[in-house]
Amino acid sequence: MYRFLLSRQWVILTLVGLVLIPVMIKLGFWQFHRHEHRVAHNDLVARSLTAEPVPVTELTKPGRPVPGDDVWRQVTAHGTYDTKDEVVVRQRTDKDGQRQGYYVLTPLVLDGGQTVLVNRGWIPAGDDLTKFPEVPAPPSGKVSVTGRLKADETDSSGIKNTKGLPPRQVMRINSQTRAQALGRPVLGGYVELTAPDPGTKGPQLVPEPDHDSIGPHMAYAVQWWLFAAFVPGGWVILVRRERRDRAAEAAKAAPAAEAADGPDPEVARTAPAAE
Repeated sequence: MYRFLLSRQWVILTLVGLVLIPVMIKLGFWQFHRHEHRVAHNDLVARSLTAEPVPVTELTKPGRPVPGDDVWRQVTAHGTYDTKDEVVVRQRTDKDGQRQGYYVLTPLVLDGGQTVLVNRGWIPAGDDLTKFPEVPAPPSGKVSVTGRLKADETDSSGIKNTKGLPPRQVMRINSQTRAQALGRPVLGGYVELTAPDPGTKGPQLVPEPDHDSIGPHMAYAVQWWLFAAFVPGGWVILVRRERRDRAAEAAKAAPAAEAADGPDPEVARTAPAAE
């Protein structure tokens, strides 16, 4: 009755199903782990943004990457802006993600003599991208700033480090690269300015990161697991349909075969002759 399962077509179909089930289950767990990672990241960002600010020198040192648990921490810094070594970071969008422009990256010389990079915010791009744009000047003299501590942008950030850029323009915010250009040590990472707010005359502050959305990963995980459950169910349905179709074809073929063979010879010899 189920000998058709040994046919080449059904053997291949069954093997494909057996391969798909563990693959789909694995893809479901992959999406589930991405969901867990997103939730943990959101929790970390939320805790960091609400924590009391600490001096930036307590969380980072020259030449050292910012630890993952300290990214987004609120930090304070006191010093003087070094505008002569200010650069702009290309291909950055405004807070609405609609307009292209630059981030303004200004070194801040701390009271103790160390230097930290400060992203003062976004400005629109001018008509000539080969020239240094007009940048609103930061406050002069001693300043106190508060901001979010960020890690250096590297290859893993997905930002291509284009060569041959116009003077005082960079693609990435990277403390080690800037330390080489400045010729002095720079604290690892950088500070994304949150206060004081420069208002309408200064660069547009970078908005707070989204830490509420969990993304579609959990829904994708459930979908993959449902697909994995549908494979054996679909296989059973197809087997039953094939068996039913074959039985129906056999039932139709039986009367036709009997009619083609004619009457039984023994029955014909024994039948009484017509009067």
